[in-house]
Amino acid sequence: MPAGTPAPFKSIEPAPSFEPAAPSERPEPLRTARAVRKRNRLTQRAEFLRAASAGRKAAVGGVVLQALGRDDTGPLRLGFTVTRKVGNAVVRNRTRRRLKEAARLVLRDLPLRGFDLVLIGRDSTRRRDFTALQNDIKRALDRTGVI
Repeated sequence: MPAGTPAPFKSIEPAPSFEPAAPSERPEPLRTARAVRKRNRLTQRAEFLRAASAGRKAAVGGVVLQALGRDDTGPLRLGFTVTRKVGNAVVRNRTRRRLKEAARLVLRDLPLRGFDLVLIGRDSTRRRDFTALQNDIKRALDRTGVI
């Protein structure tokens, strides 16, 4: 080929067509890892402060639990917080995700209603064995009288 002439185009084969699997062959959808839907979350600072001032507190191992009983039979509401003492944003978010998953696994079988719970992550939360973290949450729930 002389210099300056473009290379010839190669023939491009069409991509294979995608055919979705039949409904009976599809895997079951994965369950969501979200512990609490948005409407059952504590989001406002005032809600966290109310639980801190009027609720019962229990510090167990890698977690601090603040529990406030409400005068209704509405669904359990949860709030999660991790202070800056734990580390930078990446470390705090990882700690919060770990705390949320442990709480989800502990609370999914408990029929709790009428409580606001605030779980506070500590520096030891991120290093704590996951089973021990779940046991800490159970013991904190017991100490505060929730279960």
